[in-house]
Amino acid sequence: MPVERVAKRLPSSRIAALARRLLDASTLCAIATVSPGGRAHVNTAYFAYTAGFDIVWLSAPEARHSRNVRAGGSAAVAVFRSTQTWGNPDRGIQVFGTARELAGRAALDAERAYAARFRAYDCDTTAYRFYRLRPRALKLFDERVLGGGTFLTARLGARGPVWERTERYTGE
Repeated sequence: MPVERVAKRLPSSRIAALARRLLDASTLCAIATVSPGGRAHVNTAYFAYTAGFDIVWLSAPEARHSRNVRAGGSAAVAVFRSTQTWGNPDRGIQVFGTARELAGRAALDAERAYAARFRAYDCDTTAYRFYRLRPRALKLFDERVLGGGTFLTARLGARGPVWERTERYTGE
Protein backbone atom coordinates (compact mmCIF):
# COMPACT_ATOMS: atom_id res chain seq x y z
CA MET A 1 0.00 0.00 0.00
CA PRO A 2 1.62 3.33 -1.07
CA VAL A 3 -0.08 5.35 1.73
CA GLU A 4 -0.40 4.00 5.24
CA ARG A 5 -1.87 5.47 8.39
CA VAL A 6 0.55 5.72 11.28
CA ALA A 7 -0.14 6.26 14.96
CA LYS A 8 2.10 9.34 15.24
CA ARG A 9 0.01 11.93 17.07
CA LEU A 10 1.18 15.35 18.14
CA PRO A 11 -0.39 17.53 20.83
CA SER A 12 -2.16 20.71 19.68
CA SER A 13 0.59 22.97 21.03
CA ARG A 14 3.25 21.13 19.03
CA ILE A 15 1.13 21.15 15.84
CA ALA A 16 0.57 24.91 16.24
CA ALA A 17 4.30 25.58 16.74
CA LEU A 18 5.23 23.46 13.71
CA ALA A 19 2.54 25.17 11.58
CA ARG A 20 3.92 28.61 12.51
CA ARG A 21 7.47 27.56 11.58
CA LEU A 22 6.25 26.25 8.23
CA LEU A 23 4.29 29.45 7.51
CA ASP A 24 7.34 31.52 8.46
CA ALA A 25 9.51 29.59 5.98
CA SER A 26 8.28 31.66 3.00
CA THR A 27 6.46 34.92 2.37
CA LEU A 28 4.94 33.60 -0.86
CA CYS A 29 2.04 31.19 -1.13
CA ALA A 30 0.15 29.48 -3.92
CA ILE A 31 -3.60 30.12 -3.66
CA ALA A 32 -5.89 27.55 -5.26
CA THR A 33 -9.48 28.50 -6.09
CA VAL A 34 -12.30 27.01 -8.14
CA SER A 35 -14.33 28.88 -10.77
CA PRO A 36 -18.13 28.68 -10.85
CA GLY A 37 -17.71 26.24 -13.77
CA GLY A 38 -15.50 23.96 -11.69
CA ARG A 39 -12.16 24.88 -13.25
CA ALA A 40 -9.12 25.04 -11.00
CA HIS A 41 -7.02 28.19 -10.79
CA VAL A 42 -3.79 28.93 -8.90
CA ASN A 43 -2.19 32.26 -8.08
CA THR A 44 0.99 33.19 -6.24
CA ALA A 45 0.83 36.00 -3.70
CA TYR A 46 2.64 37.41 -0.70
CA PHE A 47 0.79 36.53 2.49
CA ALA A 48 0.65 37.04 6.21
CA TYR A 49 -1.10 34.96 8.83
CA THR A 50 -2.84 35.56 12.13
CA ALA A 51 -2.62 33.81 15.50
CA GLY A 52 -5.63 31.71 14.46
CA PHE A 53 -3.87 30.63 11.22
CA ASP A 54 -6.04 32.81 8.97
CA ILE A 55 -4.09 33.50 5.77
CA VAL A 56 -4.39 37.07 4.43
CA TRP A 57 -3.23 38.53 1.13
CA LEU A 58 -3.66 41.63 -0.99
CA SER A 59 -5.04 41.35 -4.51
CA ALA A 60 -6.96 43.09 -7.28
CA PRO A 61 -10.71 42.40 -7.13
CA GLU A 62 -10.70 41.80 -10.91
CA ALA A 63 -8.14 38.97 -10.71
CA ARG A 64 -9.43 35.49 -11.58
CA HIS A 65 -8.77 34.10 -8.09
CA SER A 66 -10.55 37.10 -6.51
CA ARG A 67 -13.60 36.52 -8.71
CA ASN A 68 -13.50 32.81 -7.82
CA VAL A 69 -13.41 33.67 -4.11
CA ARG A 70 -16.44 35.94 -4.49
CA ALA A 71 -18.33 33.29 -6.45
CA GLY A 72 -17.73 30.30 -4.18
CA GLY A 73 -15.18 30.87 -1.47
CA SER A 74 -13.58 27.45 -1.47
CA ALA A 75 -9.80 27.90 -1.39
CA ALA A 76 -6.53 26.29 -0.37
CA VAL A 77 -3.04 27.67 0.15
CA ALA A 78 0.33 25.94 -0.13
CA VAL A 79 3.46 27.40 1.49
CA PHE A 80 6.96 26.02 0.98
CA ARG A 81 10.49 27.24 0.36
CA SER A 82 11.29 26.93 -3.34
CA THR A 83 15.00 26.42 -2.63
CA GLN A 84 14.51 22.88 -1.29
CA THR A 85 16.51 20.17 -3.04
CA TRP A 86 15.24 16.80 -4.23
CA GLY A 87 16.51 14.01 -1.97
CA ASN A 88 17.00 16.21 1.09
CA PRO A 89 14.45 16.55 3.91
CA ASP A 90 11.53 18.67 2.69
CA ARG A 91 8.85 20.69 4.42
CA GLY A 92 5.70 22.63 3.65
CA ILE A 93 2.14 23.30 4.74
CA GLN A 94 -1.25 23.26 3.03
CA VAL A 95 -4.20 25.20 4.43
CA PHE A 96 -7.78 24.35 3.39
CA GLY A 97 -10.84 26.47 4.04
CA THR A 98 -13.09 29.29 2.93
CA ALA A 99 -11.88 32.63 1.60
CA ARG A 100 -13.55 35.99 1.21
CA GLU A 101 -12.83 39.60 0.34
CA LEU A 102 -12.59 41.73 3.47
CA ALA A 103 -14.08 45.10 4.36
CA GLY A 104 -14.31 47.27 7.44
CA ARG A 105 -12.65 46.06 10.65
CA ALA A 106 -11.75 42.67 9.15
CA ALA A 107 -9.79 44.45 6.37
CA LEU A 108 -8.02 46.64 8.96
CA ASP A 109 -7.07 43.56 11.00
CA ALA A 110 -5.72 41.89 7.84
CA GLU A 111 -3.79 45.02 6.94
CA ARG A 112 -2.18 45.10 10.41
CA ALA A 113 -1.04 41.47 10.05
CA TYR A 114 0.25 42.16 6.54
CA ALA A 115 2.10 45.34 7.55
CA ALA A 116 3.68 43.54 10.51
CA ARG A 117 5.14 40.93 8.17
CA PHE A 118 6.12 43.29 5.35
CA ARG A 119 7.83 46.39 6.71
CA ALA A 120 8.05 47.93 3.21
CA TYR A 121 4.26 47.64 2.75
CA ASP A 122 2.78 50.89 1.40
CA CYS A 123 -0.73 51.61 2.59
CA ASP A 124 -1.79 53.24 -0.71
CA THR A 125 -3.76 50.25 -1.98
CA THR A 126 -6.91 51.75 -3.49
CA ALA A 127 -6.81 49.31 -6.43
CA TYR A 128 -6.44 46.26 -4.17
CA ARG A 129 -8.43 44.51 -1.44
CA PHE A 130 -7.48 42.24 1.41
CA TYR A 131 -8.63 38.63 1.32
CA ARG A 132 -8.69 36.07 4.10
CA LEU A 133 -8.69 32.30 4.03
CA ARG A 134 -10.28 31.01 7.23
CA PRO A 135 -8.86 27.49 7.64
CA ARG A 136 -10.77 24.34 8.49
CA ALA A 137 -7.77 22.03 8.14
CA LEU A 138 -3.98 22.08 7.95
CA LYS A 139 -1.75 19.48 6.31
CA LEU A 140 1.84 19.63 7.57
CA PHE A 141 4.90 18.06 5.97
CA ASP A 142 8.26 18.32 7.74
CA GLU A 143 10.49 15.31 7.17
CA ARG A 144 12.96 16.29 9.91
CA VAL A 145 10.18 16.44 12.51
CA LEU A 146 7.61 13.89 11.26
CA GLY A 147 9.79 11.49 9.25
CA GLY A 148 10.26 10.88 5.54
CA GLY A 149 7.12 11.05 3.39
CA THR A 150 4.91 11.74 6.42
CA PHE A 151 1.96 14.16 6.39
CA LEU A 152 0.04 15.20 9.49
CA THR A 153 -3.52 16.51 9.06
CA ALA A 154 -5.14 18.65 11.75
CA ARG A 155 -8.54 20.28 11.85
CA LEU A 156 -8.90 23.74 13.33
CA GLY A 157 -10.89 23.75 16.54
CA ALA A 158 -11.83 26.58 18.88
CA ARG A 159 -8.51 26.14 20.73
CA GLY A 160 -6.32 25.70 17.68
CA PRO A 161 -5.22 22.72 15.58
CA VAL A 162 -6.36 19.26 16.66
CA TRP A 163 -4.63 16.13 15.33
CA GLU A 164 -6.81 14.18 12.88
CA ARG A 165 -4.48 11.70 11.17
CA THR A 166 -0.91 10.99 10.14
CA GLU A 167 -0.12 9.29 6.85
CA ARG A 168 3.15 8.01 5.42
CA TYR A 169 3.82 7.59 1.72
CA THR A 170 5.74 4.34 1.46
CA GLY A 171 6.33 4.19 -2.31
CA GLU A 172 5.69 0.44 -2.34
